[in-house]
Amino acid sequence: MKQFLLGCLLLIAGGSFAQKITVAELQLKLEGNKTEEIMYGFAAGDRVIVAFKADGSALGEMSILQYPDVLKFRGQNIREEKREFTATDKGVFVFRFTNTARGKRTMNVTIQRVPDGSATRNFNTAVKWATVQDTAWTAVTKDVMVGYDTLKVQKTRKVVASENRYEELVIDKSQRVNAKSSFSATRTFVEFSLPVNEVTKYESKKVVAWAYWVGVGEESNEFWKQNRKMIVGAVQGATTFFTTPLGGIAAGAVTNLVLPVNGEDVEYAISNEQAKNLFIAQKGYKAYDNGKGIAAYKRFTESKLQQGKFYVLLVNDNLVQPIDVNVKVSAIIEHIKYKDEKYTDYEVKPRYEKKIVKEPQISSAKVPVTYDYR
Repeated sequence: MKQFLLGCLLLIAGGSFAQKITVAELQLKLEGNKTEEIMYGFAAGDRVIVAFKADGSALGEMSILQYPDVLKFRGQNIREEKREFTATDKGVFVFRFTNTARGKRTMNVTIQRVPDGSATRNFNTAVKWATVQDTAWTAVTKDVMVGYDTLKVQKTRKVVASENRYEELVIDKSQRVNAKSSFSATRTFVEFSLPVNEVTKYESKKVVAWAYWVGVGEESNEFWKQNRKMIVGAVQGATTFFTTPLGGIAAGAVTNLVLPVNGEDVEYAISNEQAKNLFIAQKGYKAYDNGKGIAAYKRFTESKLQQGKFYVLLVNDNLVQPIDVNVKVSAIIEHIKYKDEKYTDYEVKPRYEKKIVKEPQISSAKVPVTYDYR
């Protein structure tokens, strides 16, 4: 008696884990030559039970697959069918019904599951769609770098063949400036243009610096002669590229010249054409340099002032005495000649070989997944 009761208890306990759970009870109606698919998710270990019964004529085809393509069952011309199988892995199952006839077909379908244990008893069999990425490896032939080669290459470059500088006299002129009592203009100007730069493939001549001198009357001329004697004595026997005191100032080799302290003076300025026009009209203007004295000089090395036309502006404020102003300008020319020179250069180039390599091709697709998919 005890053994009988114990067996009954075990049977009841075992039956609690073997309870069938209805997943779906469906009545399907298919038009002629139509297919319908339904999908449900099952837990690993589930025993899946499918009962099918046609209401009238047989169904052309019925198949059951574990997504995507694991066939569990396929039958044709089915009137009634019952199938059981075990889900070896958690996944989505596809139940496909195809009406191969022209007329309508009606059928009843019941789908049940028997969980493998209590852990999956409440498994949600709903299906949702998820976007997943798939990687496929494709074999392609590519040029692959396998090393480097060092090559000797004969090249030609342009180098300096000769370079020298020399002084070029731009202007040496005496300009009369009227006195106020003459009833003539007491303002005048001297115009000069710097040598034009010349640049070709193998030669260039460019102005790199210039200087001006203004001096009134014989007094300034005498001091100019003294400066010339001192410059000649100082550079005698040396290799120089200037020949006058002003050339020495322009070259930067001479920093000071002796100037007279007695004599008539002049107001002077160095300007461009726009400032010269304002000067003649007795309006305010901006000058590159200006002052008042018996004699004066200045060096210019700014690159923007090494080309073009300039003006020496002169004003005599003496009431009765006209003045003669000597204006000198000297420029330093840089003369460079070039030649072609051959030389050997080294070039490092990568070396390639054709190899078969695998490249990943990543694609995205929407697929059916179980409801608990993350």
